[in-house]
Amino acid sequence: MIRFENVSKTYHIRKFRKQVFSNLSFEIHRGESIGICGANGAGKSTLMRLIAGVEQATSGTIERTMTTSWPIGYSSAFQPSMTGSDNVRFIARIYRQPEEDIMAFVEDFAQLGPYFHQPVSTYSSGMGGRLAFGISLAINFDCYLVDEVTGAGDERFRKRSQEELMKRREQGTLVMVSHDPHMLQQYCDRGAVLYGGNLTFYDTVAEACEVHHGLQMRAA
Repeated sequence: MIRFENVSKTYHIRKFRKQVFSNLSFEIHRGESIGICGANGAGKSTLMRLIAGVEQATSGTIERTMTTSWPIGYSSAFQPSMTGSDNVRFIARIYRQPEEDIMAFVEDFAQLGPYFHQPVSTYSSGMGGRLAFGISLAINFDCYLVDEVTGAGDERFRKRSQEELMKRREQGTLVMVSHDPHMLQQYCDRGAVLYGGNLTFYDTVAEACEVHHGLQMRAA
């Protein structure tokens, strides 16, 4: 389970203050697949980073009783001066996974070719996303976080990404953010809408997408 209790998140940038969430409370249970809708700037990526533990809440508590991936496609955790393969090897050691098995999976999955052995600083954003996607799927987590990256790469990569995500959904918990309602309905059973700093859950993804669309039309 993942539980948010009265979680607030505020950014202070020079003299600028932005409050993304205020007293956000909800639970995600093992085995659920949740699709989250929200406009640009609503805080979807921030929410995913809080769930993953990549960022800390300004106040409130976040409790996790299952392991979570970092947001798939989130490559900021990589050391840019190290090669992709060295980053993968380092992460495999952190999670106490067999290095050669993890290396082989990521090299095959990410389709980076010779760039796999080049510094991450030489990667395009798409290449960094594929590397992050590969290492996320190479390690067994209880909960996988997906932030709008399944369209990266060529047709083979997209098809394999979809197949691997379906496997993870069937075996564990999936939380997905996407602007594509068809993708959310393909992978997720339950929906949620992030709006005005609040996260509201719905029984189906279709209902959540309908509410999100209505909010967008009202704001237009």
